[in-house]
Amino acid sequence: MPMRTAVVPALVAVLLAAASPAHAQVSSRAAAPAFDGTRRELDVSAPRVEAAIDVDGRLDEPVWRGAAVLSGFSEYAPVDGPPAEDSTEVLVWYSPQAIHIGIRAFEPHAAVNAKLADRDRIDADDQVQLLLDTYDDRRRALLFAVNPLGVQADGVRSEATVERRGFSAAPDPAVVDLSPDFLFQSRGRLTDYGYEVEVRIPFRSIRYQSARSQDWGLHVLRVVQHSGHVQSWAPARRDASSFLAQAGKLRGLHDLHPGMVVDLNPVLTARMDGAPAAGGWRYGGPSPEPGANARWVLTSNLTLNATANPDFSQVETDAGQVSFDPRRALFFPEKRPFFLEGSEQFDTPNRLVYTRRIVAPVAAAKLTGKVAGTDVGVLSALDDPPAAGDDARPLLNVLRVRRDVGAGSTLGMVYTDRAQGADFNRVVGGDARLVFGRIYTVAFQGAGSFTRSDGRLGRAPLWNASFDRAGRRFSLQGGIDAIDPDFVAAAGFLSRVGTLQLRLNPRLTVNGRPGAVIESWSGALNLYATWLYDRFFEGGASEDAHIFINNSFALRGGWRLDGSLILESFGYPEYLYADYAVERRGPAGVDTVPYVGTPRIGNLDVVLTAATPQWTRGGGNLQVIVGRDENFDEWAPGYILVVNGTARWRPTEQLRLDASYIRQQYVRPSDLSSVSVRDVPRLKLEYQVTRDLFLRFVGQYDARRRDALRDDTRTNDPVLIRDPASGEYRPALRQVDNALRVDWLFSYRPVPGTVVYLGYGSSLTEPEALRFRPLSRTSDGFFMKLSYLFRL
Repeated sequence: MPMRTAVVPALVAVLLAAASPAHAQVSSRAAAPAFDGTRRELDVSAPRVEAAIDVDGRLDEPVWRGAAVLSGFSEYAPVDGPPAEDSTEVLVWYSPQAIHIGIRAFEPHAAVNAKLADRDRIDADDQVQLLLDTYDDRRRALLFAVNPLGVQADGVRSEATVERRGFSAAPDPAVVDLSPDFLFQSRGRLTDYGYEVEVRIPFRSIRYQSARSQDWGLHVLRVVQHSGHVQSWAPARRDASSFLAQAGKLRGLHDLHPGMVVDLNPVLTARMDGAPAAGGWRYGGPSPEPGANARWVLTSNLTLNATANPDFSQVETDAGQVSFDPRRALFFPEKRPFFLEGSEQFDTPNRLVYTRRIVAPVAAAKLTGKVAGTDVGVLSALDDPPAAGDDARPLLNVLRVRRDVGAGSTLGMVYTDRAQGADFNRVVGGDARLVFGRIYTVAFQGAGSFTRSDGRLGRAPLWNASFDRAGRRFSLQGGIDAIDPDFVAAAGFLSRVGTLQLRLNPRLTVNGRPGAVIESWSGALNLYATWLYDRFFEGGASEDAHIFINNSFALRGGWRLDGSLILESFGYPEYLYADYAVERRGPAGVDTVPYVGTPRIGNLDVVLTAATPQWTRGGGNLQVIVGRDENFDEWAPGYILVVNGTARWRPTEQLRLDASYIRQQYVRPSDLSSVSVRDVPRLKLEYQVTRDLFLRFVGQYDARRRDALRDDTRTNDPVLIRDPASGEYRPALRQVDNALRVDWLFSYRPVPGTVVYLGYGSSLTEPEALRFRPLSRTSDGFFMKLSYLFRL
């Protein structure tokens, strides 16, 4: 369908000017300014109009006829360059208080995916994403996304962080952090040609430059679910080191007047927890906890936040995760609103700032913003004592500064300090990200930790370096990551310390012809080698070595298929088994002998992944891993089976059902017995009454079974593990844990900050997995949260 360009004849403009004061401001234009992306007309002069209109999802007010029209979209994924199969118009104008964006999306090919959903839950829907680089620094942009009904998702897209995926050859996407919530208005509706959406973003809800006249970077992306394609207004190539640097521009925005912005957000939470007691079940009395958040926008680019007794806002159980390597800790994201806002200001190449280390703060304050090309983040929090009877409260302070250099490079430093009584942990670090030649990026980081504990002072380094060559056909990534075993980041999260890893990841991409079944293929060779930190400098052999041979196919209609062959070699991590022994029976009786593991285990695994398109009624994906892998429980070779699947069903506009299942099983080759099995089925059912109100049920079962351990590769004698309390060796007997968790939630959230949550959660167990009889309740609790956003 051809693009439509709205033209206002002079006579009609005169009549409308007489009838509408809003239109009178733009009546001097003979035609709406038009900007075609395929012709690289990317410098947008949006009209400034003294007008206020209702956001109702209908672009029928006269002011829209004079708005700038953005058209001429092109394909971005899976193949970049060709003209978009679907036509899209984006209308832009602004008033002193807000920027207004209208969307007309034409869809002649298939039904539009559009459902009522909670905020940030529109990934399965058709949508349009607006990326505003309000500082025009080409490093970070605010994301405002809407589905065809106007349901919102928002967050921050950063160029400095990428998602690394071991089992895929597809290009690593930039991370979009959906944690921040911005207060903006949107409404949408389905039409006979597709859908229409109206968006109003108040200037008081976002940070931007302090200049009287300024330019903003602008990207507009359209996600079409029936084809699996992403289309971009500004022609963007995937072989560039920066996506945001390829954006268009909103030129000459001037005289923006957000007014004084002070947000007050009182919060009241209450819990009533139950537990088994003599004679039945007993609930503790409700424990209401008041709290408050405050936000003061000092200038258009600097914000001060404060909080007292912030709540966790944890209204459902974290989704289950399986661990492939017990040497690595699992990461769980932050959920408290105070710590989420402006969290991108504290990003570091290694996660040296992790606010969940602040467990139960009494109070906290932070200052975030950008001044003269420098990102600034300052955070201070006073926490509750970590242990009962401890009078000293931990005090945590964080300073993060990042300076723009050149067109896309940055220099940064970070300082964290966690002090409790006479003990402390301080981390000081610097980092650099240098972009050159349009496709090359190199990055460096160095940090040192200084820790005093029980009167002893220790210090240790962390350092890394990486390079990236982005290419349409050939790309290359590589680097070195090193963390001293004594490095401590008490305010951060490091999955594992004491290692040095070298990595090299070449990737080749071939795009199919238009209309071909295979739209794109990527093949990657991911090479990793990991040493214990000290052993590397002593010239010792690597502990682990990995070769991932990855293939990724994007198929016509939105299907994806990935396949990987994994070759690995794991050296015996003797430090994991320092408390292990073997019970040896002989003619002289029973003896306890030291545990000695197999020096090295070789693995060969196959990984297959398939993902369906996002159909109108749902979709799904499935990953299967089979092969020969290391059995960490007994440090022996084993057969592995991992199944990870998700199914999404949308029977109506309001009902959503998400089901997932994870199975992880290790089998002994000697007798094909299972040494460990874990099954994690999860069901989430949501009914969206309105955009603001929904009901949710989440049920998750976690069944873990581990056989009695034995020295499987040698004598089959029982394995013993030292009890840390008594120091005695005890048999590693069979373990069974069947945990069922159910959560119910009523949620009303008309705008971010104003919420009503009423919830109930219960934990249960049973002797045999997935029998659901007899279930025994181990704990439960009722939860309430009330908060209201006062915007002064």
